[in-house]
Amino acid sequence: MSTKTEPSFLPVIIGTDLNAYTMASSFYERYGVKSVLIGKIPMRFTEGSTLIQRIHYNDNLADPTLFKRVLADTAKLYSNTYDHLLLIGTNDIYVNLIIDHQDFLSDYYLHNYISPDLRDTLFFKKNFYEFCEQHDIDIPKTTFYNCKHAQPIPTDFTFPMVVKPSNVVEYQEKGLHAVHKLYFLNNQHELEKAIRDIVDGGYEDELILQEYIPGDDSNMWDAVYYGNQKGKGQLITLAQVLLQERESHLVGAYTALMVRYDKVVMTKLARFLEQAGYTGYANFDIKLDPRDNTLKVFEVNIRQGRSSSYISYLGHHLSEYIVDDLIYQKEKPLTLLNADFLYSVLPNFAVKKFVDDEQLKQEIKDLIKRKRTGNPLISKEDKGHKRNLKMHLRRLNYYNKYKN
Repeated sequence: MSTKTEPSFLPVIIGTDLNAYTMASSFYERYGVKSVLIGKIPMRFTEGSTLIQRIHYNDNLADPTLFKRVLADTAKLYSNTYDHLLLIGTNDIYVNLIIDHQDFLSDYYLHNYISPDLRDTLFFKKNFYEFCEQHDIDIPKTTFYNCKHAQPIPTDFTFPMVVKPSNVVEYQEKGLHAVHKLYFLNNQHELEKAIRDIVDGGYEDELILQEYIPGDDSNMWDAVYYGNQKGKGQLITLAQVLLQERESHLVGAYTALMVRYDKVVMTKLARFLEQAGYTGYANFDIKLDPRDNTLKVFEVNIRQGRSSSYISYLGHHLSEYIVDDLIYQKEKPLTLLNADFLYSVLPNFAVKKFVDDEQLKQEIKDLIKRKRTGNPLISKEDKGHKRNLKMHLRRLNYYNKYKN
């Protein structure tokens, strides 16, 4: 039995963004443990937070050789103090680095990321859509364009349409996501220009050319899944998106959502990943197609999403599934989350104002009245006053974003 007075485990979180903050918040709120973060640059979400023990910065963290060295050095720094170090990635680049070097990292950390083979099936979109079709998962009409080889640009698409990278990591490494995370296109001329710009930017992998499914933000849906080390599903959720970010490089990042329940859809998504032997957190991006009333899957992120922390408000802490699985090996039945809750980074009055659908407005008002709401920017446990003031101002600034 350990005689240490410190907690028996330390979360080591790779990243300094909102996803990293909500993970650190969950560990502190559930266990009273302050996490250690490793990141490239300081970010307002995490800088100055009292829920975080220390942040180690290295602006070349995405370099694979340096990544391994930094994580090994960090483990050596803390391994004599804690029984277990838990490794958690918060964006695609870091998660892919963990997966690529998991044999090396497993000498220092506990984690439950998937194998490189399963990663390649789910992360690279062409493989993913083929996998979905094999498992009867509905997807939008999709084709692919290879940027590495000169070829005619398709002319048989119905506009509007969407273009986005199949290889998100390469796209990010080229800096293209800072201009457009994805493209909404209205005609052939715009399609040809978008492809030229992406090729000129140095991206050499495949592009996804996809039908645009009509509908506003409220047609977008989100699902969070957790599978244990044995590949058994322990949690599946479903939520309707109300609003998302407005800047082009942040499209797809949700700012407000409402928790929903659909046993058939949730069970289907959980069984899909369970059959694949998926381990750890996953996050589905889905859209309701009003033309046939079908929920169609766009992608599954091989990590928790920025907005996945809504589960922590509902008695299912992000941290608890990781700890119970990796440290205590607890067996849990699959939970289909069923709760009423409004999650938002906006002030409540702004959510009410900028959601157009009247029925949704009434539901939002009811949840606010019943205090069934949560905002992840500021944890009630965080005493970092300067940081919290910045986050409060950030919340208020969303009003101007949507107003304009």
